[in-house]
Amino acid sequence: TTPQEYIIKAVVHASLGQATGSRDHIKMAQQHFQMVGASPSECDTIPGRQCMASCFFLMRNFDEVVIYLNSIKAYMYSDEDFNWNHGIAMAGTGNFRAAEEALLCVQSEKNRNDYVYLSWLARCYIMNGNPRSAWELYMKLENSQDSFNLLQLIANDCYKMGHFLYAAKAFDVLERLDPDPEYWEGKRSACVGVFQMCIAGKESRASLDEVLGMFRNVSNPQVEYILRIINKWLADH
Repeated sequence: TTPQEYIIKAVVHASLGQATGSRDHIKMAQQHFQMVGASPSECDTIPGRQCMASCFFLMRNFDEVVIYLNSIKAYMYSDEDFNWNHGIAMAGTGNFRAAEEALLCVQSEKNRNDYVYLSWLARCYIMNGNPRSAWELYMKLENSQDSFNLLQLIANDCYKMGHFLYAAKAFDVLERLDPDPEYWEGKRSACVGVFQMCIAGKESRASLDEVLGMFRNVSNPQVEYILRIINKWLADH
C-alpha cells in the first residue's frame, strides 16, 4: 500500500467520523495519518507534515498541529485549505491575532460563507478587541439556524471579554427570537456592564442610549429600577 492510498483511507475515515460522530472512524483516520507522517520516507515531505498535522488536529492537540503547519507555511501561503486549518489551529492555541490573519487569507466565497469559518473568525475578532466586525458578520447572514448560533457565540464571547454593548445587542435579539430567561439575564447583565463602562469613562453616552432603547416598552420591575438609576446618573452628568 502506497502513502497516497493511506492518505485517501485516512481522509475517508476522517470524513465519515466527523459526519457520523464515530470515534472508531476518527481513530482509524488518526492511525493512517500517523502511519504516513511518521514513516522515514514521508516524515520530511510536505504531505508527511500535513498528515501529522491532520492526526493531531483530530486529537485536538493544536500546539502540535501548529508546529507541523508552521514547518511548511512558506510553501503553502496561498493554499485555501492550509490557511483555514492554520487559522483554526492558531485559535485553538489561543493565538487569536495569528488566527485572524490566517483566516483572512481564505479567499473563496464558498469557504468565507461557511458557518465554521464565520464562527471562528467572529471569535477571533472578539478576542482581538474588535466586536463590531463580529457583529457585522452576523448582520450579513440570512435569518437561519446559523445566524442564531452566531448570535449566541457573539453574546457569550463578548460578555466574557467585557464587550458589553455588543453582548447586550446580541442577547437583545436572542431574547426577541426565543423568550428563554437566560437571554433576558444575559441582556440585563450586559446592559448594566455598559452603564458601568460609561461611569468609568470607557463607553460613550450613545452606547447608553442604545441600552435605553433595548429597555423601551419592557414592563419589568428590574427594568424600571435600572432605568431610574441610569436616568438619574444622566441627569447628574
